[in-house]
Amino acid sequence: MTKIVANKKDLRYFILIISFIFLLNIIYEFQKYKDFIEEEVYSDIFTIINIYDKKDFYILKLQNSNFNFFTSIQKETNLQKFDKIDLVILTINIDFLSFLKGFYTKSLFYEKILEEKTFKQKISNYINNTHKDIRVQELFNALFLAIPISNENREIYSNFGINHLIAISGFHLGIIVFIIYCLVHLPYSFFHQRYFPYRNKSYDILIFSVVILYFYLLLTNVVPSLLRSFIMFIIGIFLLRRNIKLLSFMTLFLTFCLVLALFPRFCFSISFWFSIIGVFYIFLYIKYFKNLPKLFSFLFFNIWIFFVFNPIVHYFFYNTSYEQMLSALITLLFTIFYPLELFVHIIGYSSILDKYIVCFLEYDIAVYDFETSLYFFILYILVSLLSVFKKSFFIFLNILLLLFNIFLYK
Repeated sequence: MTKIVANKKDLRYFILIISFIFLLNIIYEFQKYKDFIEEEVYSDIFTIINIYDKKDFYILKLQNSNFNFFTSIQKETNLQKFDKIDLVILTINIDFLSFLKGFYTKSLFYEKILEEKTFKQKISNYINNTHKDIRVQELFNALFLAIPISNENREIYSNFGINHLIAISGFHLGIIVFIIYCLVHLPYSFFHQRYFPYRNKSYDILIFSVVILYFYLLLTNVVPSLLRSFIMFIIGIFLLRRNIKLLSFMTLFLTFCLVLALFPRFCFSISFWFSIIGVFYIFLYIKYFKNLPKLFSFLFFNIWIFFVFNPIVHYFFYNTSYEQMLSALITLLFTIFYPLELFVHIIGYSSILDKYIVCFLEYDIAVYDFETSLYFFILYILVSLLSVFKKSFFIFLNILLLLFNIFLYK
């Protein structure tokens, strides 16, 4: 099978083109920044992405077509996610790096704007109306629309070690593509056999899936982890069409470079980095464990991925519980739960499993903090990268992950 990059010359050309695209987008972002700070105050209409409830005020995460940021307002106005507000903010002391990352600034004036609900809002309202418990509402808004959940509810999933299931990524995209393929295959086969049997049926259905996924990506406001999966899916179709090796670290590297070149802001997105790292360890598993018996590998895969990811997760998030060791099992069950819930939401029986979900969310967990040290984190990343080239480093990686998890759950 042909490699995606045949030689070093091709790689140099690719890096040169990607660097040029990245530079153009940085210049474009800088121009938006210059326009933003031209005056000491800036006025525009923003969409509320998330609301963080504090004691005496709200922290709002807001977004317009150019940037996103945080500000605080008093609890006088009844605001909800997706509401649009006319807002005046201060632009002083905001540097370019903060502009890219997402900054905090004071608001001087705001006014809620009443307008017709968007398609996404209508779906969200449908979800909210079919579930009584607000935690369940947030869960399905996150799973289907990538709407951020509150910090309090996010901790529940963090304590179970299943945040990766709540953030829409390649795992969800794979399930969605499978559902689309199953729904389209039979009716398309009818037309395919009669009118254009010369075409590649599977390829056509995959292209149709790309179109559906593109609109879904827009519906979710281009979530970084989903965008990575979407671009990798497109690259995968392109490679398969040309008989080029698909599951390779080079494919991941090219996807990584392309996403950052097009969207430089994603350099500061933890969900994007976790998405890339997750796929990296999946490829590492395939590289060294591909000859394991299929049944054993099916069970071992999620266990190994969970444990190998722990040193990285605990560098950023310290929440630890013994229940997190159930993450692999919950992930397996999720492959049934997710399409089932998608189906029952479509046919109008959304709340059929709500009482079981509430029981799960109300389960009392004893939580303690455990932090990955910076030195171990750096060593672990280096060994992980070197594992791509030598098996001895992969063995060392497994020793490190074993020792870390022993100390983590001792």
